[in-house]
Amino acid sequence: MRHRKKSRRLVGSWEHRKALLRNLLVALFINERIQTTEAKAKELRRLADKMITLAKRGDLAARRQALSILPNKAVVRKLFGEIKDRYAYRQSGFTRIVRIGPRRGDAAMMVIIELVTDKLEHKPSKKEVIKTEEKPVATEKTEETAKEEAAPKAEEQEEISAAEQTAEKFEEETQPEAKTEEKPEAEEKPEEKEVSEEPQASQEVAEEATQEKTEEKAEASQEEKPSLEEKKE
Repeated sequence: MRHRKKSRRLVGSWEHRKALLRNLLVALFINERIQTTEAKAKELRRLADKMITLAKRGDLAARRQALSILPNKAVVRKLFGEIKDRYAYRQSGFTRIVRIGPRRGDAAMMVIIELVTDKLEHKPSKKEVIKTEEKPVATEKTEETAKEEAAPKAEEQEEISAAEQTAEKFEEETQPEAKTEEKPEAEEKPEEKEVSEEPQASQEVAEEATQEKTEEKAEASQEEKPSLEEKKE
């Protein structure tokens, strides 16, 4: 029974297994693609993902921890520089295993393990696809609701326009009254002119009357003079 067996045995001793995984890890980070057996690749994938997460932390403690596993400083420098920046947008799944067929001799399944270089693309699930298919129906409903909401607004606008028209009519009706009220004032002005002209006419009549009186007096005085001369004679 495999009780408390977390990993595959691979080789005889623990020291041999540790050295094997360390060499495979160095080769993977240098070449970014290696060929090995399926069992070794599955054990290597666990360790490679752990090392890349350490590199993404980027602090001094993570670098020292990586150096305790990887003895090559150049590989650690590449891991904390180029490889870390490559997987800044990924949280997991840094490696890929591809089967290439059984090996001749012992028929062990051979695989290629490599670092993932393509960008992460989100594949929609079945539920999301169904939701996207149902979205046009929802848009039709929203259009119908928008039309229903727009109908009361149009009625309100018509009511407002009708109220404005009635207000304009009322103003037009009130404006002629104001004009008619102003007309008597305009008519009063000619009366004032007539009143002002009447005294002038009366003055002219009085002057004419005085002139006639003076002329009559002058004529009467001339007639009286001959009568006085006759009396003297």
